[in-house]
Amino acid sequence: MKLAAVAPPATPEPTARWRPHPLDLVAVVLAVVGAACALSGLLPRAETTATLHRILPLLLFLGTVIVLAELTAVAGVFDVLASRLAIASQGRWAALFLLCGGLATLTTLVLNLDTTAVLLTPVLLALARTLRVPAAPLAVTTVWLANTASLLLPVSNLTNLLAADRVGLAPLTYATRMALPQLVAVAVTMALLWFTWWRRDQPTGGRFVPPAAHVPADPVLHRTALAGCLLFIGGILAGVEIGLASTVALTLVLVGFAVRSPATLRPGLVPVRLLLFVTGLFLVVQTLGRHGLDDLVSTLLGADGGALGALRAGGTGALLANGVNNLPAYLAGEAVLPGGDATRLLALLIGTNVGPLAAPWASLATLLWFERCRAARVAVPVTRFVLTSTLLAVTGTLGAVGALLLVS
Repeated sequence: MKLAAVAPPATPEPTARWRPHPLDLVAVVLAVVGAACALSGLLPRAETTATLHRILPLLLFLGTVIVLAELTAVAGVFDVLASRLAIASQGRWAALFLLCGGLATLTTLVLNLDTTAVLLTPVLLALARTLRVPAAPLAVTTVWLANTASLLLPVSNLTNLLAADRVGLAPLTYATRMALPQLVAVAVTMALLWFTWWRRDQPTGGRFVPPAAHVPADPVLHRTALAGCLLFIGGILAGVEIGLASTVALTLVLVGFAVRSPATLRPGLVPVRLLLFVTGLFLVVQTLGRHGLDDLVSTLLGADGGALGALRAGGTGALLANGVNNLPAYLAGEAVLPGGDATRLLALLIGTNVGPLAAPWASLATLLWFERCRAARVAVPVTRFVLTSTLLAVTGTLGAVGALLLVS
């Protein structure tokens, strides 16, 4: 009797070994070092409590708005907006560039830079996926304009609110003072976006085939998520505290998903890494301020007035923002500048708004943008991004500070 050949047992495929992302390690190290500063007394208990009290609303906003963006993406809201943006450009790459840049500028001016980073980045990434074009130019558009278009109104950036209050400017007076610097910053950004990103990656002939309008898989869930986003935006425009606005909007969307797609709700939606990063960052920077950072900032700013003093203030703001983060950088600079020196304070503000682009931690908007890109599995070329972003930080800061001097 002939025996049938027995196939050898299948070799199990090796399980992929989990490796932490470099930013995971940075977040954990920062959180541990920050906790050590607080527990060891390097940062006194009173200042630790004050710091944590200050950042709790920020952490609430971060946690809720990122989950809101994740669920909104799942509901197909971003895909619908992306397809309509592509249709409006009528297949012209240059028109698409202007539409994307204009939309990013408008959302940053009217809402704030963090909203642009969280809600607009997925729209443009979905657009790139729909058109089958490189995602990097569209991704960089949101992060660059989220930072550089945040000068005009006090609501555009938390640092603006701090600066307007410090120099005693009413919203309209502040906007008038910053109008020309804002125009210059956006013009420089758009020029560099086109020549360093968009023109290089444009499709053949500068044209593409516009897609059909996207139809969401679950229309009810889509409408619920869209309502949540509109509620969030409406709350910001109405002056509601940003963390409260994002929490109420997220609650609505969570209810919708609990009814229509409960399997989507999982603990992994919570951005633990980012929350650890921000908490550790503030504790560490606050500690450094007590142990020499404030003196260093004072030296960098110097005592010069006029054009040289304004340029030093702008350069110091940009340098410190990329070294630590733009919010603590502004606070550190503000602490050593006299309140009556409006020109240098506003120049410092320009540096901390336009300059924080080269490092992923340089601004909250940049951090949120990296999170959105990572969630969408979009890899932006690091070397190219750092080099072009550094060029924008330098030229944009110089141009905006120069414009500030013209209107001072």
